[in-house]
Amino acid sequence: MSRVWLYDTTLRDGTQAEDVSFLVADKIRIAQKLDELGIDYIEGGWPGSNPKDIAFFQDIKKVTLNHAKIAAFGSTRRAKTTPAQDNNIQTLVQAEPDTVTIFGKSWDFHVREALRISLEENLELIYDSLAYLKENVPEVIYDAEHFFDGYKANPEYAIKTLEAAQKAGVDCIVLCDTNGGTLPHEVAASIQVVKQHIKTPLGIHAHNDSECAVANSLIAVENGVVHVQGTINGFGERCGNANLCSIIPALRLKMARECVSDEQLQSIRITSRYIYELANLVPNKHQPYVGNSAFAHKGGVHVSAIQRHPETYEHLRPEKVGNTTRILISDLSGRSNILAKAEQFNVNLDSKDPVTLEILEDIKNLENQGFQFEGAEASFELLMRRALGDLKNFFSVIGFRVIDTKRHEDEMPTSEATVRVKVGGKIEHTAAEGSGPVNALDNALRKALEQFYPQLKEMKLFDYKVRVLPAGKGTASVTRVLIESGDLNGRWGTVGVSDNIIDASYHALVDALQYKLMRDNEK
Repeated sequence: MSRVWLYDTTLRDGTQAEDVSFLVADKIRIAQKLDELGIDYIEGGWPGSNPKDIAFFQDIKKVTLNHAKIAAFGSTRRAKTTPAQDNNIQTLVQAEPDTVTIFGKSWDFHVREALRISLEENLELIYDSLAYLKENVPEVIYDAEHFFDGYKANPEYAIKTLEAAQKAGVDCIVLCDTNGGTLPHEVAASIQVVKQHIKTPLGIHAHNDSECAVANSLIAVENGVVHVQGTINGFGERCGNANLCSIIPALRLKMARECVSDEQLQSIRITSRYIYELANLVPNKHQPYVGNSAFAHKGGVHVSAIQRHPETYEHLRPEKVGNTTRILISDLSGRSNILAKAEQFNVNLDSKDPVTLEILEDIKNLENQGFQFEGAEASFELLMRRALGDLKNFFSVIGFRVIDTKRHEDEMPTSEATVRVKVGGKIEHTAAEGSGPVNALDNALRKALEQFYPQLKEMKLFDYKVRVLPAGKGTASVTRVLIESGDLNGRWGTVGVSDNIIDASYHALVDALQYKLMRDNEK
């Protein structure tokens, strides 16, 4: 099958998403990660639009990439000027990228209303800009902005804009669904007509406003497109861009198209999470292929079946995209879930062991109280090991007190926690302040325990979630606290439930500390 070229625009189009912003140093690190993944083109930004993008193109020259080409993005020349006099065009050339990508208007409505020039003048803008760039940069890609909307409104003119680009000798013409409103069958039909007029290699750039960006990209490839643009995790303006984390596995594993190697594909989940981390966003657990829940199974029938034959409830082996099968534990769980989870944690359980039934009963009772173990696998493992009697008691908390004090109306309250912990035969009595009562309690527990267990200094609290359970009691409702903690070797979730938010937090914090010590003790 033919090669498909992957063009990533996370660093340009992706940063137009709400809540997404990268420093120059972040953009450099992301570019290196995309290169490792096997991306062919990395669009670094629009050097004519802001100082940050100019700095990126300067700094990326100091970095050695193994495979990817760096692309600079811009627009066609302005009306009533020449490419040689147009500042935008000159900035693209001066950035010295491997590739220049510029966009032009395909929709007659935009030509008249946005550019306010004649349709013929727009064709001249496209041709002049591209012909000039072809003489001054190694490779030129043309993004036909709003192509599919333009084709619906005036197919003859939309095709003429592509012919102008082809006449200029561009290396690839990319058909853009800029507003994201085109459906897959429309993409396929349009491309078939385009191929009758255009012999230049074609690309696709899809937005996700109709939830079709991935589907549109894949059907475009099926209809002869050889260049696919998108972003990691689908970052992008409004509803986002085509998600390369879904497109790449589909191309490689389901459509047998050459794009990245099997080894590179196994790193796609790491790449996804790495970019979420630099964007300071929580990963979408339900994201296909790379999300934590993509291969997670909860129903006992499902679990029993996938243990015998994984393909019964998994569309591909998760290891191929760097993911893993996860068995979720809930009050819906059967023995198979418990046994599968025990195997994952290297806990020796037998299906006929009374302990298995005891754990099942404990889970149902706890979930009836408001516990939830899907996001708190560390708490579940501790529950299993306690039931088996093989959990070492690293410490015990004799008691704690948390005080919030507000001395003046215009001042924030101050929080102080006091704890008494017992380690071996020694009792430690410690106090600490914090930003709020839970943080103060966390600081006091660590302060008391770190002198016995210095490795706790490596541990960080990454996320803290509070859920008020619908008990109809108002401020006296039961509260569930989920905490995500981690160290250099991984992350883990713990849970606590109580009608007192501090008590619920305390139980989740203690489980997190116990789990860290248990893991380190097993090394």
